[in-house]
Amino acid sequence: MTTKNVPESFEPETIPADTPVHTGQIGSGGHGYDSHMTQNLDAGRRETPGPAKPLGAGFWVGLIVILLVLAGVVIYGIHTRSAADNDLAVENKKESTPEVSVIHPAGNGASGVLALPGNTQPYVDTPIYSRTNGYLQKWFFDIGAHVKKGQLMATIETPELDQQLQVAQADLKASQANLDLANITSTRYQNLLKSNSVSKQETDVAVGTAASKQAAVEASMAAVRRLQQLQSFEQVFAPFDGVITRRDTDIGDLITGGTSGGNAKELFHLAAIERLRVYVAVPEAYSGVVRNGGTATLTLDEFPGQTFDGVIARNASAIDPASRTLNVEVDVPNPAGKLLPGAYAMVHFKVPTAAANLTIPSNTLLFRAQGMQVGVVRDGKVQLVPVKISQDHGSSVEVASGLSPQDAIIIDPSDSLQTGQPVKVVKDAGAAK
Repeated sequence: MTTKNVPESFEPETIPADTPVHTGQIGSGGHGYDSHMTQNLDAGRRETPGPAKPLGAGFWVGLIVILLVLAGVVIYGIHTRSAADNDLAVENKKESTPEVSVIHPAGNGASGVLALPGNTQPYVDTPIYSRTNGYLQKWFFDIGAHVKKGQLMATIETPELDQQLQVAQADLKASQANLDLANITSTRYQNLLKSNSVSKQETDVAVGTAASKQAAVEASMAAVRRLQQLQSFEQVFAPFDGVITRRDTDIGDLITGGTSGGNAKELFHLAAIERLRVYVAVPEAYSGVVRNGGTATLTLDEFPGQTFDGVIARNASAIDPASRTLNVEVDVPNPAGKLLPGAYAMVHFKVPTAAANLTIPSNTLLFRAQGMQVGVVRDGKVQLVPVKISQDHGSSVEVASGLSPQDAIIIDPSDSLQTGQPVKVVKDAGAAK
């Protein structure tokens, strides 16, 4: 008996349990299955899926684009982070290396300049008071006015004083009349005494009465002169040439005679400014080199680039124990009135200095427990060098030892500056002036 070969991939269809099964004989034709079985096998072959179709070119292009975009994003992120790290490293390095400005010491000549602050004052400065009581009748000059000696500045009305003067003059007339009568009586008694018509006692009384009346007349005359003198103070005159810097009165004000120590009221303040006094406190170290008759130069902020010459007029000849300074007066001519009293000025004195000393600005010094030091830049690093100061000029100092003209000294050094610290020089100011 022969059977038909079944393909290896053939899988018999599952037949439900309620499906009728037909059985048949294997015929002589060699067919081992019935017709129904054969139809099921043919249907199974038609439903078997074939091989998968290949992917298209568009799919692969899109995939490549997506991969390139992702790669670009990753590369950009890595680059940005790397750049930020580099910038941070540069900034940290920059901050860790301080930037400084340097200046070089300057050599001195045969003489130096000592600059000290001072205040300008009028050569003569006085308040003007009234010496009599009354009311201000009129004033003729206001602040800023220039007056000459003897010019009338104000007039005062004194009605009470005028009345007192009239009474004193009347008393004087009465005293003179009494004196005239006493003189006549004295002369008469003296003539009668020659003929013994009166006694000696009566004559002496008459003579004494005349003498007392003479004294009364003199007293009355003195009272009149005093009141006349007070009446003359009704007119206020300028005692010297000057400028009125203050006026503290007005028409109708009650004027009380006297001085500044009493209840008197100041009328004007007068200052002579054709020559000014400038008082300067000179340190004790320079008291021996600032001598009377020497010259000095003034500079003021309101006149940049201009100098005013003065003469050392006098000094106190004594050191102030509180400040250890010598009070020095410098007289400065001011004929045009350009300089104003009370102004702040810098007074420059010429003082001898040692030629070997070097000058550096005061803002280069470091004050530490080790002593006075300066920061010098050598090979890009800081070297703290101790120095010895010979003279102090205020804005600059003279260094006797420790530096050379080639040294680059740090300007305005930080308090945290240390030896060996790397620094970057951003400005070289050259030699100190």
